[in-house]
Amino acid sequence: MASTLVGCAAGSGDEPRADGPSEAAPRPEEIRDLTTGEEILVERAERILVKRCMEGSGFTYWLRPPVSAAERGGRGFVLDDIAWARTYGYGGELEQRAEKARLNDPNATYANGLPESDRIRYSKTLDGDPDQGMMSVRLPSGGTVQMPRTGCWNSAGEQLYGDIATWFRAKKTATSLTSLYVPDLLKDRRLTTAVAAWAQCMKKKGHVYASPDDIRAKRYSLVEGMSPRRAHATEVELAVAEATCAVETSLGRTASALESEYRTKKLQPYSDDLATYQRARLTALARAETITGSKA
Repeated sequence: MASTLVGCAAGSGDEPRADGPSEAAPRPEEIRDLTTGEEILVERAERILVKRCMEGSGFTYWLRPPVSAAERGGRGFVLDDIAWARTYGYGGELEQRAEKARLNDPNATYANGLPESDRIRYSKTLDGDPDQGMMSVRLPSGGTVQMPRTGCWNSAGEQLYGDIATWFRAKKTATSLTSLYVPDLLKDRRLTTAVAAWAQCMKKKGHVYASPDDIRAKRYSLVEGMSPRRAHATEVELAVAEATCAVETSLGRTASALESEYRTKKLQPYSDDLATYQRARLTALARAETITGSKA
């Protein structure tokens, strides 16, 4: 895993409805974050519901797999998963694979090949029609985000998470809170001391970087012009060094512990939104198991 500090979330047939009684709401003591496997299962169910919705409106729609567990690794303030680093480096090959899949997405090819009027209807059916109403949320960090109330993505979300406006507000709030505590966390002496120890460890291994962020800023330029094989090997060498030093100096554990501490201290005013977000995701998980016929 990578230590956090992430800068850190209408059907038919017998599908469970957002207001249906098929799943009991999670009890307070059961509220938690989803595992990576559970997130993938929910996203797979969401895509199934979108496909049904689009096909119900007369369009062809292909299922694309969710982002894999491997692609979700290597994120955060510091890489401290040595095994992941040894296999994927900084994920360069994974990124290239994902970009290739995006460019070859059959849904985009299909939509682009439709007559203009059908292409417009396809877009509004999938993503919503602003003329039919917008949802709006003011973020704790400032600014406002909006999204149409209609569309197959929202229909799928409502079937999984419940009332779509409530889900939209909770999700956008819960996933935009890092700026409220990260600046103070980064100045915490306990973290800066651990970063200095990590930098010294990296220097001994022949890599001079002031912080993990320093690597992130220079990562792509380091492999520019290299063959894919050499670029991957270069990434792996540096990533393994970063992860090894993060473990040896305890930077990974320190960053994770401090993030938990700062979130508890700084995010108390948003505890209801965070609980709503977690509760809705657990409800979605139960419904996803029914929709997909499988468990994480």
